[in-house]
Parts: sequence; C-alpha cells; structure tokens
Amino acid sequence: MTTNSFRRLIETLNRHEVEFAVVGGVAAVLHGAPVTTFDLDALFRVNVSNAQRLLAALQELHARYRGHIPPLHPTLADLLAGGHLLLATDAGPLDMLGFIGEHERYEDVANAIVQLKADDLSVPILGLDDLIRVKRALSRDKDLPALRLLESLAKQKPSS
Repeated sequence: MTTNSFRRLIETLNRHEVEFAVVGGVAAVLHGAPVTTFDLDALFRVNVSNAQRLLAALQELHARYRGHIPPLHPTLADLLAGGHLLLATDAGPLDMLGFIGEHERYEDVANAIVQLKADDLSVPILGLDDLIRVKRALSRDKDLPALRLLESLAKQKPSS
C-alpha cells in the first residue's frame, strides 16, 4: 500500500461496504507506475443506498470540503448530485467522484474494476487499460507523465 492515510481511507470505505473504485494517481501507483500523489481519487456508484453508506464512511472520517471556513460537510444530496467532492478528512485528502473521463459513471466502468491485494487489504481499482483510456481522454498536462508510465507498463504486460 502507498501510505497509511490511503490505507485508512480504503479500509473505511470497505468497512462501510461502499461501492467504489480507486482511480487517478493511487491507481497508477498500484498498477506499478512510480508517480507521486497526495490524494485518493475514488469513483463511487451514485445511488441512494451506496450514497448512504458513503456518507456514514465520510462522517467517520470527519470529511469536510477543502478550503471552507467554517467547515462544510458533505450531505446525502451532495453525494446524489453525482459530481466531484474534493474533501479533507482526518486521514488525508479524498476526492470522491461521481464520474470520470467523459462523464463515465461507476456503472459504465464496473466491468473494468479489478480487485488488487495490497498487503492484507483488498482494493478495487480501475483496470490498467481503462485507466489509460480515461487519462488519455482527459488529456490534461498534469496527467501526461503518469500516462506515459502507464502506457509503458501496458506494453510490458503479457498478452491474454
């Protein structure tokens, strides 16, 4: 696992049975790319039952929107809106995403989510090919170094 804070975030989401997948920099690291990241990006299923479980996890982590004084905490309505929640938690920065890439929801990429074992922790992450596809579609300058590393890893991956 990358850091204790990322581990705590994932453990909390798992314990609350949140349907999510790690995407972004931490997913790149877990796929083997030597990149630096400071927050955990997670795509979550946007529906009432999952949003309720996610809200309980966020409350346990004392989640609040970054940069708001006084602190502003996410609500069930915020989660059901299906946008991006950029949060600070007691375990570190957490970005909960209702969509990725070109408005792809959890359901759109569910078949591309793989379970990775990191130490004794099960981590749902977006598969390598789909992570590359999403980063390529976004074509943000900040993603280019990680994208090149991920593409290199994909070329080294044995064909199935």
